[in-house]
Formats: sequence, structure tokens, C-alpha cells
Amino acid sequence: MVKSGDNVAVHYKGTLTDGTVFDSSEGREPLEFQVGSGMVIAGFDSGVTGMAIGEKKTVHIPVDEAYGPASEEMIFTFNRLDIPDDIPLEVGGTLNMHNGQQSVPVIVREVSATNVILDGNHPLAGQDLIFEIEMVSIS
Repeated sequence: MVKSGDNVAVHYKGTLTDGTVFDSSEGREPLEFQVGSGMVIAGFDSGVTGMAIGEKKTVHIPVDEAYGPASEEMIFTFNRLDIPDDIPLEVGGTLNMHNGQQSVPVIVREVSATNVILDGNHPLAGQDLIFEIEMVSIS
């Protein structure tokens, strides 16, 4: 049975509550991580705790145990003229903002003739998540 500190390997499929698949290990190596180390979201960590090798289960993870609520502080409005013309601005597209020390991915939420709205929240922030998990190994 999985406990905190164990190294595990799992196959998984992650969906939103509307059934949209956002990630899956299908066709890839299993996801390996140490339980309780913060390598995965809290709800995934607690979801695998107590599982046995070969066991499959579905875990419903509320927003607070996933990527947290979306924050208005992470939404930025820029003057369209301040963004160089060679930067692609497609709604739903991803750009990288630089804060002087690191690059932060942002999603283009809105583009008008005068403004561009960029969202720095994690793409899954504000979402409840559902994972189908299969325990492959425990060490």
C-alpha cells in the first residue's frame, strides 16, 4: 500500500468535470514521483495514498487541492501598441512574459485594437479535476 515517502509509477488520465481530457500518460512511460514530496498536486498525492500495485481508481480533486482558484491579480491588461508587431496575439495562444529574472507563461485571453489581456494563472486554475489512476509500481 502506498504511503508518504514511497516512490511510485502510475498511468493516468486527467479530465475536467465536463469530460475534456487535459492530460494522459497513454502511449508514454508512467508518471514517476515521490508521494508527499510536492512533485504533484496535493489531491493527486492523497489520491494515490493507500493504493496497491495493479489497483485502478478514479479520484475527484477539488480546485483547492489542484491548482487553486484563478486569481484576478494574475490577469494583466496591456496597451496593444506596447507589444511588438512580431509577437503573435491569438486568443488562447501562449506567450512568455519576462519579469527580469524568469520567464512566466501567459495565455492570451482577449485582443482588441487598443488592448491585450494576458492571463498568468495556471491553465487549470479554478478547475475541479478528475483523474483515472492505475498504480504500476511502488518502491
